[in-house]
Amino acid sequence: MPTTARGTLSRAGSETAHTTESVLDRPVWHSLTGIHSHPGTRHGTAAAYDPEISPFAGTEGDGVEAWDDLRTLLAGRAGVLAGSPLPVPDGIRVPFQVVGYQMIARDWVGHPDPEALELGPADHAEMLDLASRTKPGPFEKRTPEIGRYVGFRVDGKLVAMAGERLHPPGFTEISAVCTDEDFRGRGLAERAVRTIAAGIAARGETPILHVAATNTGAIRLYERMGFVTRREIEFVGVVIPRR
Repeated sequence: MPTTARGTLSRAGSETAHTTESVLDRPVWHSLTGIHSHPGTRHGTAAAYDPEISPFAGTEGDGVEAWDDLRTLLAGRAGVLAGSPLPVPDGIRVPFQVVGYQMIARDWVGHPDPEALELGPADHAEMLDLASRTKPGPFEKRTPEIGRYVGFRVDGKLVAMAGERLHPPGFTEISAVCTDEDFRGRGLAERAVRTIAAGIAARGETPILHVAATNTGAIRLYERMGFVTRREIEFVGVVIPRR
């Protein structure tokens, strides 16, 4: 594929939409060449979110061409690859590698929690604070712009939430599932996940999520809710020097 100029993606330049599970093999790429084209940039076979939204980047394929395009796109900055085009070439620092599972709820049956609160721009500062303390995964200042979020408050304080992140055609990823340490064990995160998943299913899409392989408690929770493991996936942090 010829390398294109770096710039904001447009729908006209996005690839034909897919509705099969094959898009989940490269969820970041298919999000950024589809519904999330506007908050991202692309160079040839590589695409990345605006870093204020998410550190995720993805490629159309593996190998030398993918890494050449990533080097150009991410020059001088860090990124996170989901199912990266390994092996990582020399000269690229890898600060972390996390093995996880991609889980899917193919036959979701559920109802939104009537007590779940819709979160919006007025809640963003509290959402960022909650995520920074509980560390559910990458969550940046503008992450809430790319999906729906719901949460629960106790005495006015935001104590749990879940939302939407990656959005490959036909699927939506549930992300930022977290609960304040003082309010765990009450089922709040599960109620938030069920609400988000029900909303995804209501628009004819399939809920997916990603979880660290070491987070056995969360895996058991998701399995009880109807999610099954689709595949193992590795998340790799990279820091690419300027050329």
